[in-house]
Amino acid sequence: MNVSVIVFPGANCDRDAAYVTRDLLSQPTQMVWHEDSDLQNPDLVIVPGGFSYGDYLRCGAIARFSPALQSTLDHANRGGLVLGICNGFQILTEAGLLPGALVRNRDLHFVCDRVPLRVERTDLVWTHHYTPDQIITLPIAHGEGCYYADRDTLKSLDDNQQIVFRYSNTAGEITNIDNPNGSLNGIAGLCNRQGNVLGMMPHPERASDPLLGNTDGLALFKSVLTQQLQMA
Repeated sequence: MNVSVIVFPGANCDRDAAYVTRDLLSQPTQMVWHEDSDLQNPDLVIVPGGFSYGDYLRCGAIARFSPALQSTLDHANRGGLVLGICNGFQILTEAGLLPGALVRNRDLHFVCDRVPLRVERTDLVWTHHYTPDQIITLPIAHGEGCYYADRDTLKSLDDNQQIVFRYSNTAGEITNIDNPNGSLNGIAGLCNRQGNVLGMMPHPERASDPLLGNTDGLALFKSVLTQQLQMA
């Protein structure tokens, strides 16, 4: 599986993502500078977390215009896999690859924590190493992670089963008190209708190395790798 990780000025999770695919899973991985339109023939493009362009204007608003991101749109429209994590999720919504928007957290505070999530779908390229309704724990670190969309968009997401992860408690219940940022319907991650583009605020790459004591995020990357090997 050939992986390209886009590097923006202000990104701080690009090396974390590359460490998972290159060092933990032994897959060819290259870093692609934001000004470069050549993605180097990837199977998977990762748009990482951080603060691209210093979050000027708003999160992801400038990054969407970068040459690398324009090539990522072409890659996604051809059916290629794209994973946006945290700031990457914000960028994908700004670019129109995913619906809705990420806005200021409910309490207007930056949140940095580990939170439980309920896995909503296990039939995707991203999630078949999980079990239905599995509760996993992933780190979060964001100031603008509140998912917002209008009523029709939220209904469409439900109708088309595009919600992949929801914030929950350890029993799998979706409650306001267990929602760290106020995201509507507890949405922590969602995909496009085709399922080849995934955006999520929690950080699976920060829960992949056994040395860190949590590998709940590694199953996501293993899911993609297994699928690619089966297709080879």
